[in-house]
Amino acid sequence: MDYGTIYIRIGDETGVISYAKSSEKENNTMNYIISGKNIDVTEGLRQAIYDKLGRLEKFFNEDTNAQVTLSVEKERQKIEVTIPMKGHIIRAEQTSDDMYVSIDMVAETIERQVVRYKKKIIDQNQDAAFFQDRFLEEEDEEEYDEIQIIKSKRFAIKPMYPEDACVQMELLGHNFYVFRNAETDEVNVVYKRKGNTYGLIEPEY
Repeated sequence: MDYGTIYIRIGDETGVISYAKSSEKENNTMNYIISGKNIDVTEGLRQAIYDKLGRLEKFFNEDTNAQVTLSVEKERQKIEVTIPMKGHIIRAEQTSDDMYVSIDMVAETIERQVVRYKKKIIDQNQDAAFFQDRFLEEEDEEEYDEIQIIKSKRFAIKPMYPEDACVQMELLGHNFYVFRNAETDEVNVVYKRKGNTYGLIEPEY
């Protein structure tokens, strides 16, 4: 496997982006794009990622991208993995006090997601192309309940600024709030984060 590393600096923080790609196509190796924030992405960590996430290669076709981000904050070791496809995005994150444990847990989480929602994912033809034929043809070992939406709600979306949307969310006692951004005229979502902070979701079309 061929490895590469890119070092980036934003403000006072230095990050590392490394990537790996098999030089032999018959190995059916995914492409791993690895970045680190407040952590040195050592060879041992990279190898753990290749070993643990390598379990997913039985599902995905070659050249499928896996974006991996390692970060450390207040001794909490977090890994985020995103596998973008055309119709869906497979994503999971895990946090523990040991990055190797977090890597192991996130691999198990994604494996469960793929197996559990296999039928839903591949129902869209554009996503089926990302998976290996033998995985698509396998008989499911376990039957999973169908996803059932038991309640729906319609409401008018009022244009407002993100800060005002956060205030409205707090007044309603909700953890998230959907609104139309007065600056962009796009539908956005604000949500609560830890430490009395907020997040903003802006969709890309």
